[in-house]
Amino acid sequence: MTEVTSQEINVHEKTPVDMGGAETTSGGLRFSPLVDIWENEQGLTVVADMPGVTAEGLSVDLKDSVLTIFGKVVQEVPERRSLRREYEVGDYYRQFSLSEQINQEKITAAIKDGVLTVTLPKLAPAQPRKITVVSE
Repeated sequence: MTEVTSQEINVHEKTPVDMGGAETTSGGLRFSPLVDIWENEQGLTVVADMPGVTAEGLSVDLKDSVLTIFGKVVQEVPERRSLRREYEVGDYYRQFSLSEQINQEKITAAIKDGVLTVTLPKLAPAQPRKITVVSE
């Protein structure tokens, strides 16, 4: 991952995901969730805003050092006529390339109230140790 630096606070609209020409089998919109990424000595924390996504509709996968987040939003269709719509509903999709410093075996994820938190612990540095020499 690239080094995280502080920036000014910006207001972002929901950004539709460019699937690079790939077709999807499900209709509807797909958005890139907004994320915050923090780093400390233990690792990185990714927090993604995914309103409407529950644990049952969430998939967090790791393959070839690429972390993929997909959130399915179940939309209830009310029996009413919409006069104005400013909030678009759709699924969420985002990928991150992980550095070699991340302990991929210990990644954890949790979602609460539509906010996904993924913890990416760093590998522990090699500790000095005595190596036993055996006679052949």
